[in-house]
Amino acid sequence: MAEQKNIKTVKACSAVYIIAVLLAFAVILILPQSREWFKSASGSHPFLMGFAKFALLATAGELIAAFLAKGSFTLPVKLLWRFIIWGFIGVWITFMMKVYGAAVAALMAGGTLPGGSNAFLRALYTSVIMNTTFGPTFMAVHKCTDKLLALRAQKQPAGLKAVVTGIDWGTFASFTIAKTVPFFWIPAHTVTFLLPAEYQVIMAAALSVALGVILTLANTVKGGTKR
Repeated sequence: MAEQKNIKTVKACSAVYIIAVLLAFAVILILPQSREWFKSASGSHPFLMGFAKFALLATAGELIAAFLAKGSFTLPVKLLWRFIIWGFIGVWITFMMKVYGAAVAALMAGGTLPGGSNAFLRALYTSVIMNTTFGPTFMAVHKCTDKLLALRAQKQPAGLKAVVTGIDWGTFASFTIAKTVPFFWIPAHTVTFLLPAEYQVIMAAALSVALGVILTLANTVKGGTKR
């Protein structure tokens, strides 16, 4: 009886969290006053806002993906740690987006990259360079943190060797890098870098949620086909 009550509580909390986070961001971006606050805060405190955007949205994405995969609301293992890790990933991505954006703009201004002040080419160059250098590193680190949390949840050895050897790097290279980078991340981030700077990080966080949902749906369909 207590177990059933706990399951119902988990389901209710997961659903409330997802709805609350998505609704909160929607309201903030729709209402003029809150939107101006959002823009101001993103400019004044980019790393704190980057932490919040990714921690909140990406955690909601984890819960949505778990729901789609299992057909009911469940909590991914070590959810609090996932929330914190996503936050620091948000800080990292916020920093790197600024670095790559400034570097590409300087290279174009100096004539090293063609295009002058063309906004589309600047966005495309930034997306291609970032996703072919920083992108694989970020995704590999995130893969390792996921494996670390999974091993600890299973009470298994979770040293560096266990984490690294427990990952299917072949699939990571052939699918995550070879397919999602050119066919999803580069086009999606090209659009992202065309947006005003204060909206770029939240767009990147939303894209992470979207890709997670897409891959979960694809895996679900594939599994259903095999059965």
